[in-house]
Amino acid sequence: MRDIVFTRGSGWIPVVIRENDGLRLMLGAGADANHEPRTFTFPVEEAHLAVIREDLARHLLLWSAVLPLCEAAGTRGPLDEDAAVALLDPVLLSPPADVDALFRRIRWDRNRLVAHGADLALLGRGQVCAAMRSATGTPNEKRAQEHHADRRRAERGVVLGPLDAAILRYTGQYAHGATIPRRLPDAVDAALLPRVMRVITTAEQACAGMRIGLDPRRGNRATDKQEWERVAATVSAAVRRAHPALADDAVRTVSSLMCAETAARSRNTPAEDEAKPAAQRAGSAEKTALTFTDDKGAERKWLRNGPRSASAEFWQFVGDRSAADNEVFTIEDEQRGEGIQLHFYADSAARITTVREGRGGADPAYRVEYVLVDGLAAYRDLVTAFALGGCAALDPFGPWIPDAAAFERARRARRNAR
Repeated sequence: MRDIVFTRGSGWIPVVIRENDGLRLMLGAGADANHEPRTFTFPVEEAHLAVIREDLARHLLLWSAVLPLCEAAGTRGPLDEDAAVALLDPVLLSPPADVDALFRRIRWDRNRLVAHGADLALLGRGQVCAAMRSATGTPNEKRAQEHHADRRRAERGVVLGPLDAAILRYTGQYAHGATIPRRLPDAVDAALLPRVMRVITTAEQACAGMRIGLDPRRGNRATDKQEWERVAATVSAAVRRAHPALADDAVRTVSSLMCAETAARSRNTPAEDEAKPAAQRAGSAEKTALTFTDDKGAERKWLRNGPRSASAEFWQFVGDRSAADNEVFTIEDEQRGEGIQLHFYADSAARITTVREGRGGADPAYRVEYVLVDGLAAYRDLVTAFALGGCAALDPFGPWIPDAAAFERARRARRNAR
């Protein structure tokens, strides 16, 4: 039988229950292996209940002191009840100076106290009792998150100025640097917003006209890492020149915002579909039929009278089929006896031309030439050129190396130079 004896009725603040004719403090903390919250209890006395009932600050201090013990229990382990009980008298019944001394010796959860209104300056000086005079029963989790982020920055030696902080709030990355950046003008103090917008304008002008397309080599949703890094470097350089006093964290978040927005815009105008108008202008030079295959034996046909360009269909095929163990894709023009093979794992490609058809039981003879490829954009150019003009149209993308051993030496030399 379990009855609630006292609760502050707010959030996760521990409650006092009566269980089997005894008082226990009950709190939720941590999670089990299924990510469900865990609940812990340990015994308390009537004297402890009296303080918990009357003194919010001491109640919160006890919670802060017990939480690390819950964390130590992990996903399945029991709470160390003896250690928890040993905290009751020192936290709830001792003079403030002794409580402050205790908190200098034990682990405790700073974020819980900050969320409930602790004075940050006093907390920083180790005066936990005095810091909790401003405590509130309702938590402000955003305050705790931002304080935690500030402490993490301080560990890296980063100090934010007012404009730096405003920029991070504008992008929604003040407390959570790993979130997708977005525009939150309402999160910025009105007096600082014009200065923030000048920085944003500088970044927008720097990356105007740039794009970050998808990288089908990593599936149909992955962005092109090389293009992302190019936009990031361009924006960062421009912002640093125009606003040299900004902290690295502020520059980085503006760069991330521009990259995210550039990638979103680029998804609405896929680069591979831009090849179709060029192909139409080329008229009869465009291939009439192509076959796409991968290293797993999958095959897809493309015909010129279809709704999409050859390059668009090919990159869709790559996005659908590419995987860590499937990184070789071929485009073949069976009618003309030529093709191109892309080796994504090696940043290389090969063009293959039929020199002699196989007749009378003899095998056909092929000329194979290799080329080094630098990034997805170069692969796109190769595919588009082949779709328009076959192997002959690939000449400008050389040098093409006919000897496989010589090409392998060139590939290793490039890898070692990086």
